[in-house]
Formats: sequence, C-alpha cells, structure tokens
Amino acid sequence: MKIAVDAICAGSAATLPSGSTSAISKQPLKGVVTIGERGIEIDTQVDRKHHGYPAMALHHYPHDNYAWLRHHFGALPRLDGPGSMGENISTIGLTEHDVLIGDRFRLGSALIEVTQPRQPCSTIEQHLEAKGIVKAIVASGRSGWFYRVLEPGTAQAGDALELVERGHAGWSVARAGLAVYGPNRAPDSELRELASLERVSDRHIGDINKRLGV
Repeated sequence: MKIAVDAICAGSAATLPSGSTSAISKQPLKGVVTIGERGIEIDTQVDRKHHGYPAMALHHYPHDNYAWLRHHFGALPRLDGPGSMGENISTIGLTEHDVLIGDRFRLGSALIEVTQPRQPCSTIEQHLEAKGIVKAIVASGRSGWFYRVLEPGTAQAGDALELVERGHAGWSVARAGLAVYGPNRAPDSELRELASLERVSDRHIGDINKRLGV
C-alpha cells in the first residue's frame, strides 16, 4: 500500500473564535520537513496532556472526510484546506477503515506507527464554529488517527506514505474509535482485547479503563 501525501502541515498557537488558545489551525509546509520523536519539528501542540509526544506525535486526518463534513455542516469557511482539522499529514484514498492499530508506515526517511484513533474534542467545534460536529465525527468513525515516531527522519509533500508492516488484525482505527468513544461502546471483552494490543497507546488504554470503570 502506497498513498501520496498531499500535504504535511504545522501550526502555531492562535486564539479561537471562542477565545481559547489552540494550534488546531495548521498550514501546509513547503520543502523538506524534519520529523522527530515529538513530531514535526516546527509544529506547536498547545495541549500536551491530550495530544503529543510520544504516542501522539503526528496526527493524520484523511482529506476524504472534508466533503462529508461540508455535506452535513455546510460550507465551514474555516475548513479551508489541509491542516484545517489539526492534521500534520493529509492524504486522499486512505481512511480510518483501511488503517489498523499498529500499522507501520515509511514516510520519507521516517518510520511511524499507528497508535490510536483521535478522540475529537470541543476544540474542533470551537474552531469550525459548528455545533454538534464533534458528536457526528465520533459517531461516523471519521476521527483520524495518531502515530508515534519509531525512526526520526525527513519528508515532504508528494512523498509516498508506504505501508511496511501490518498491525493488529481486525482492529481498524474506525473500530477502535467506535469501540471506545462511540455512542454504543463495545462489550467489555472487546475493550479488554483492544487494551491488550501491543502497539496501542497508553492514552487509549487509559480511556478504555475509564469505560471499564478500572
């Protein structure tokens, strides 16, 4: 599996319409980008408690989902291009249903590993000024996902995101997201199975344990 990366994005802290501070609005970068264990070298992550190094160093949001968001929520003027959903990596042709927890990809010279689905939060709603959009994203499984960086390196827009090793069979990002964050969470046995996966993030395990009441 090889998918062309249409944009690698980074951003700085800015004030949202609500008045809070976030770096969710990112912009495509030109030229070669350095990717380290903390993610893209020049990227800002304001909320290090819920995002960031090491298991959530890079966020990937399929550009395929933009059309779905506009269909259900209108023009969304702040959804103006790659990076508008806070993603560091933008692609077309690869979705949450295609990617497994633990999949390893080569991006330029960097090696990255899928660790968990994104848990959409109120920042998205504040950024896009669209009430109900977080709930809809969660229910649809269109959350995007996070990577840890196993081998730092460099990459640029136009490089191939190449699958080099499959992760945990049966556990797509979409399934993992719906199991933990969806309106009808998975049975306890499935949640325990997800928590036991070798490559799942500690943060996701923590969220699973909350659902289990551990």
